[in-house]
Amino acid sequence: MGLFDAIRGEFIDIIEWTDDSRDTIVWRFPRHDNEIKMGAQLTVRASQIAVFVNEGRVADVFAPGMYTLQTQNVPILSTLKGWKHGFDSPFKAEVYFVNTRRFSDFKWGTQNPVMVRDPEFGPVRLRAFGGYSVRVIDPPLFIGELVGTDPQFRTEEVEGYLRQMIVSRLGSALATAARDVPVLDLAIHQHDLGQRMSKALTQDMASVGLEIPDFNVESITLPPEVEKALDKRSQMGVLGDLDQYTKFQTASAIGDAAKTPGSGMGEAMGMGMGLAAAQQMAQNMNPQGQPQQAPQQPQQYQQQPQAPAQPAAAPPPLPQAEWFVGVDGQQAGPFDVNALSQQVGGGHLTRDTLVWKAGMAQWTAAGQVPELSGLFAATPPPMPPA
Repeated sequence: MGLFDAIRGEFIDIIEWTDDSRDTIVWRFPRHDNEIKMGAQLTVRASQIAVFVNEGRVADVFAPGMYTLQTQNVPILSTLKGWKHGFDSPFKAEVYFVNTRRFSDFKWGTQNPVMVRDPEFGPVRLRAFGGYSVRVIDPPLFIGELVGTDPQFRTEEVEGYLRQMIVSRLGSALATAARDVPVLDLAIHQHDLGQRMSKALTQDMASVGLEIPDFNVESITLPPEVEKALDKRSQMGVLGDLDQYTKFQTASAIGDAAKTPGSGMGEAMGMGMGLAAAQQMAQNMNPQGQPQQAPQQPQQYQQQPQAPAQPAAAPPPLPQAEWFVGVDGQQAGPFDVNALSQQVGGGHLTRDTLVWKAGMAQWTAAGQVPELSGLFAATPPPMPPA
C-alpha cells in the first residue's frame, strides 16, 4: 500500500446504510476514528433519515436522496465548525440513520384485568390484547430522548416503554367505553376503541418523536365464571319456554321408561292416561270449570205424591272363572267349573292334566289346584292294566 493509499484510508468518502434487518430503528455509521472527507457521498434511501451529530448536538438532517457533503449543504455543521469562508477540510461527526418505516410487529396485552362498571352486570373484570405499529416522526427528538449514544437501537429496546404507556392508557379507555357501551357490545366497538387509543397514544408519544398509526384490539374477554353464566343464559334463551321444555323432557323420559321390560311404567302410564281421560271428560261436561251444585229448591212447593217403591233389582251373577286345559300339547278352553266337571266325568280331565286361569303364575296339574281338587273326590282311579 502506497503513501497516498494510506492517507486516503484515513478518510471516509461514502456514507450509507443498507438495512438487512427488520427490527432496527436507529443505526450509527461506524466512523471509529476516521474523519469524513469534505465532498464525501451521502446516500439516504427511502424510509431513512440521516442525522449528523457533532459533540452531542444535532447538526444537520438529510431526507432520502444522494448528497455531496460540502460546506454549502451542511450549514449547521459548518457554523459549529467555524467554517465561515468555506474551508474544505475533513471533519469528525457522528452519523445516525433513522428508519422511518412503520414497525408493525408489536403486541400488547393486559397483564392484570381492568375493572370496569357495566350497567347490566355491575363491576366486571376485563382482559384485552391486540397489536399496534410504531413509526418515528421526529428523528432528532427521538435520538435525543431515547437513543442517546446507542450504536444500534432496536425495537425491543422501546417495546417495554411503549407497553407501559399502553397499559396506563388502556384502563381509562376501557372504563370510558364500558360506561357508554354494555360489555356484551364491546366486540362491535373494538375498531372505534382502537382508533381512540391510537390518537391518545400518538399525543403521548409525540414528546419522544414517535407516533402510533395503528392500534388494533383483537379481543376483549371476561372472567371464566362470567363467561359460564353467559353461556347458561344463552342456553335458556335457545330453549325458550322452560315450562313446555320441561313437560316435553318428562314425557320423553316416561316413554323411554315404559319401553323398558319389567319397569312397571307401562301399567302406570295406562292408569295415568285413564285418569287424565276421565278428568278431560269432566271438564268437557263442565266447561266453566266450576263445581256443580245441587239445584236450590223453592221456598214454597207442593207436596208431590210419592211413587210406590220398586223392588231392588237382584245383583248380576258373579262371573265364573274361565279355565284353560292343556290337551296333547294344545290349549283348549276356556271352560267353567261345570264344563270341567263334565270333562272329569268323561275321563278327558284327570288329576295330571295341566290347567291355567288368570292370576296363576304357570300351568299346574289339576289335582294340585285347590279349586278343582273337589272334582276328583268321587271319581274312581283308573283301572290297573290287565
